Parts: sequence; C-alpha cells; structure tokens
Amino acid sequence: MNGLTLYSMPSSGNSYKVRLLLALLRQPYQHIGLEYETPELAEAHAKGTLPLGKLPVLVLPSGEAIPESNAILTYLAEGTDWMPEDAVARAHVLGWMFWEQNQHEGVIAVRAALKVYKSRAHLATPERMAELLEAGHTILARMEAHLTSRYWLVGNVPTVADISLYAYTHSAGTKGGFDMIRFPAVTAWCDRIADLPGYVGLMELPE
Repeated sequence: MNGLTLYSMPSSGNSYKVRLLLALLRQPYQHIGLEYETPELAEAHAKGTLPLGKLPVLVLPSGEAIPESNAILTYLAEGTDWMPEDAVARAHVLGWMFWEQNQHEGVIAVRAALKVYKSRAHLATPERMAELLEAGHTILARMEAHLTSRYWLVGNVPTVADISLYAYTHSAGTKGGFDMIRFPAVTAWCDRIADLPGYVGLMELPE
C-alpha cells in the first residue's frame, strides 16, 4: 500500500482513528490536514475531493478514494492481525464499529464538539448538554460492562473495533466533560491502547 494519501481533520476523532491505525501498522503515507472551517477545507469540498462530503478520505495509489473512517479502517486492517479471519469474530468487530457510528459518535463526539468549536456554541443549550451527558454515560456504561471482564472488545488481541471506539472515548472526559471516574475498565482499556507500540496521540501529526 505504498503511495497512500490521507485527507484528515487534525482535531477530529474520526480522522484520528485512521492516523492511529496507520501509525500502529507503521504504514507510511502523505497527510493532508484540512481543519474545520478553514479555506482549505472549503476548497476541498468545491473540488470534489471528498466523495461523501466529509473527512477522512484515503486515496490509494490508483487514485481510488475511500471515504468514511470505519470503512478505511476495515480496508487497512484487511490481511493483518487487526481484523480477525474468523467470520463470527469479524462480525463482532464490525458490529462494534457500526455501533460506534450509530450510537457512540453521535453523543460522545457531539457533546465534545459543542464544547470545543466556537461556531457550535449556540447549540450547547443547558438542556441539550444535559441530555447528551446522560446519554453518553449510558453509552460508556455499556462499554464498561463489556470491558470489565476482558482486555479488548473482541477476542484476545486488539482489533480495529478498539481503534474505532478509542478515538472519541479517550477524550470523552477532557473534551466532552463525561465523568470517566465512573468507568475504570474503560479507562484501563484506553491506557492499554496508549501503550501499544507505534501509538500516536490525537495531535501527533505526520510531517
């Protein structure tokens, strides 16, 4: 997979999950950072660089562009230890990834975005923030119950399911204001991912 190009938003967890997996795979790539509400991002939209109108997008050496963070993770993990060969285990990995986008991201990431991005501050009404806080704690409790008796989400080794859920979970306390003290198993799981060889943090961008 030489010659990969990744268009990503540095502050976005969806983009971060792809950068993290590429780092863990020790896969070289060209990084093009397009931050939220910048002229460069507007230009990318205008040029049609983003097939589904959002980041991240992975461009293959052939020029084929793959959008959607979890689809990119699935592509990169193919044939590696990050995606199980067993069909049932693969289904469980994909199930967690679908859940991440369908349930987790729309609460955990949204609350953080309302707190972080000034242009969204008007949407952060007390009622909305309280609603997201309660829903987020319910979502984190589901992860807590699952991780209390295991190290990883699926099987005995980390998979792309872990990378997918880690991206927004690891900053849920600092960015989203969620009470992570209530979720020690989730916190320990985050620590295990951060200890993996090749790990990079959210803002550790390739040069």
